[in-house]
Amino acid sequence: MQLRLTVLGSGTSVGVPTIGCHCDVCSSTDPRDNRLRPSVVLRYGGRVVLVDTTPDFRQQALRFRIEKVDSILYTHAHADHILGLDDLRPLNFRQRGSIPIYGSAETLDGIRSMFHYVFSGKPSESSMPKIEVREISGEPFDLLGARCQPVALRHGTGRTFGFRFGPLAYLTDHSDIPEESFALLEDLDVLFLDALRHKPHPTHSTVEKSMRHVERLKPRRAFFTHICHDLGHERTERLLPPHVRLAYDGLELEVELPDVS
Repeated sequence: MQLRLTVLGSGTSVGVPTIGCHCDVCSSTDPRDNRLRPSVVLRYGGRVVLVDTTPDFRQQALRFRIEKVDSILYTHAHADHILGLDDLRPLNFRQRGSIPIYGSAETLDGIRSMFHYVFSGKPSESSMPKIEVREISGEPFDLLGARCQPVALRHGTGRTFGFRFGPLAYLTDHSDIPEESFALLEDLDVLFLDALRHKPHPTHSTVEKSMRHVERLKPRRAFFTHICHDLGHERTERLLPPHVRLAYDGLELEVELPDVS
């Protein structure tokens, strides 16, 4: 079964261009330097799975013709990864049903707090997103016919989850990969890694640290995402090896998923 991944957003929490900034990257005419907040969509077997609903989700859904969503995986509950949840309402109308969302207990608690009106049970004259909450741990699970392996990551003092589907793994916001998670990332065709910038950051990986992870894990291809305006696309890629590229909004790639039957 083929899995097709589309990058909906490759930018950091404030996006690129950044409001009020006129640096070379924010002023760039290269469309790859225009980065919405970080998310991907996975399509396989007629199914559509989102990873995170960013504040840009409406724009991303329109741009990339996302007209149904079968499930959503949440990496964590920071604003740049969840604030688009309310924009699921038109999909609820189209699909005439609720959408399952998956996340850790901590992530789901954060979503409940941010979108308290969805969970209050109080009658409302306004429409609300219809979702089904499903808690996950570090154990693999079947997601609509594909095996999904959560991958625990460090995000400063917090924790996020990345997700592996067969030969592809998508790891956004992380400052480091715990030692026990490396075993879950072997023999990859495609690996996405957080690489915010060159300068160290308390909750995000750098280009240099993510390169060390690539060298250790040896995926066939690697893509850096959650990129801030410090990194111009063309300039940065000139300094990377051929099998390591920067992700960009609209990037598409395919991998073959193993049979889970």
